[in-house]
Amino acid sequence: MIEGLSHLTFIVRDLDKMEAVLTTVLDAKKIYSSGEKMFSLSQERFYDIGGLWVAIMSGAPLAEKTYNHVAFKMGPNDYDDRLARIKSLGLHIKEERPRVDGEGRSIYFYDHNNHLFELHSGTLEQRLHRYSKT
Repeated sequence: MIEGLSHLTFIVRDLDKMEAVLTTVLDAKKIYSSGEKMFSLSQERFYDIGGLWVAIMSGAPLAEKTYNHVAFKMGPNDYDDRLARIKSLGLHIKEERPRVDGEGRSIYFYDHNNHLFELHSGTLEQRLHRYSKT
């Protein structure tokens, strides 16, 4: 039986740059670094982001940007602060897709390795409720 999400792993060119993204934008707490040791495929670091285990491993970045993404929940009043944090790191911000009222707000941004992240203020329940009205 599936109990839920275990962890997310991102392969990145520069562990320090990705750590800056995770800690600055997503308030990640670093909980482990392999240093020069390799217990897995390469050097790795583990973080806690809102109770979720997120791992980063050294390796080749994604070849291109896509819409495949991971979305983290933010509060409805966090938009401006999170946007400023993303801009402070010089990350590429993707234009938000059109939304209907009541769906929440999102910020989409790419890290230095072409991973797309979304910060979203809505919930599944809100989205389903809004979509049921059309």
